[in-house]
Amino acid sequence: MRTLYPNFVWRKSPHEKKIYLTFDDGPIPEITEFVLETLAKYEAKATFFCIGDNISKHPAIFQKLIDEGHSIGNHTFNHLKGWANEDEVYLKNVAKCADEILRRNHKTQLFRPPYGRIKRSQAQILRPNYDIIMWDVLSGDFSQNLSPERVLKKTIQYTEAGSIVLFHDSIKANTNMSYALPRFLEHFLAEGFQFSKL
Repeated sequence: MRTLYPNFVWRKSPHEKKIYLTFDDGPIPEITEFVLETLAKYEAKATFFCIGDNISKHPAIFQKLIDEGHSIGNHTFNHLKGWANEDEVYLKNVAKCADEILRRNHKTQLFRPPYGRIKRSQAQILRPNYDIIMWDVLSGDFSQNLSPERVLKKTIQYTEAGSIVLFHDSIKANTNMSYALPRFLEHFLAEGFQFSKL
């Protein structure tokens, strides 16, 4: 995928001891709030790629993300897979999410395609207005076939300086994420890393 889309952001500079935590699919009551409490406890910043429909349903939690100094990204309004949708439908859905963010007096130039699936034609239209953010470490927290311990072990194993790490603040991922996140933070803070937003 990286060779197909070299203009997307897959990781940041490996010369600084920084890790870029990202969370997809929120905001969700209790789950996103747990993430925020955990990040605050460890003085970590992160980037949240929000679904527009969830912003609409949970505006107070969305506002809390901003108030606590985290970055916000567009993740479409309905979590659409680019490969499965015509360009017009997909781009309108991205714009609908952007409108929802603007309605909350915020704006973002960060976009992450749900499932990491986007057509070249869609990306070509979005790139003048967005940095398309991917990842180099996928936690797998959403997988029902992975134990929380396995998620933690693998995420630690593949993370290095400059990594963009993908977790989910979603119902499906909650069991694995809520176990792995604090332990992941503890591990890398002990190694002298900082957690920064994009």
